[in-house]
Amino acid sequence: MEEGMSSMQQKAAELEHMAEVLLTGEQLRLRLHEEKVIKDRRHHLKTYPNCFVAKELIDWLIDHKEASDRETAIKLVQKLLDHSIIHHVCDEHKEFKDVKLFYRFRKEDGTFPLDNEVVVFMRGQRLYEKLMNSENTLLQAREEEGVKYERTFVASEFIDWLIQEGEATTRTEAEQLGRRLLEHGIIQHVSNKHHFMDSNLLYQCRMNFRRRRRLMELLTEKSRLMPESHDSPFCLRKQNHDNRKHTSFLSVSPTKEIKIVSAVRRSSMSSCGSSGYFSSSPTLSSSPPVLCNPKS
Repeated sequence: MEEGMSSMQQKAAELEHMAEVLLTGEQLRLRLHEEKVIKDRRHHLKTYPNCFVAKELIDWLIDHKEASDRETAIKLVQKLLDHSIIHHVCDEHKEFKDVKLFYRFRKEDGTFPLDNEVVVFMRGQRLYEKLMNSENTLLQAREEEGVKYERTFVASEFIDWLIQEGEATTRTEAEQLGRRLLEHGIIQHVSNKHHFMDSNLLYQCRMNFRRRRRLMELLTEKSRLMPESHDSPFCLRKQNHDNRKHTSFLSVSPTKEIKIVSAVRRSSMSSCGSSGYFSSSPTLSSSPPVLCNPKS
């Protein structure tokens, strides 16, 4: 039983790291929009919507203390390229180069791959936001086996809530959803001893979707090396009562929505019909997929 839980926890940590990369990339995308690093650009009489220049991005990362030097900045952006978060506008370069080449976030042109893991994280983030914005009393400090934990929820009450919110129609379906969330590192049993089950066991949110990610975290083995704050929407550690001060990261949130160019004459995307708005909050959700990979 313990070996099974350990293997599952290791897999959950790997999936969690993938989600951290996705969130880090999305927060960076929104910041680059705010500072006009991402914009429509022209080259040889062609317009390339919503893209950035590789060399300018490296300059921006160094200026904003996201990287100490150009070599480190290149490694950081290469991580995003390896995870299919960004790509060269013509898909001609698999390595990120510190030159005047155009790159684009795949979320901008609808080519981001929506595999099963990403779909689970998208749903997990939506549930997380519901929990954080809800006025119910689902999250509370509770005790299990004599130890007090912060911001916990009882499994059976969580299942009731999922059904009430329309996220599941039966208790069995809700329990299966809870198990998927745990297997993907989104929730966890407070002492990591149990899988999710319809019971009185206590669970917590494991991933803080609202925490502002630092790009340097992409170069670490596990993004969980950064401590969570007790002021965070949840805390992974056992509750303590020391007087140490903690600080929390704020989520990146633009002051206005970012509009996607829906029709640009001579645009590399004009034939694919991509249009609409992206959410102003850093979410994993993707725009409707485009059937073609726009090349210029």
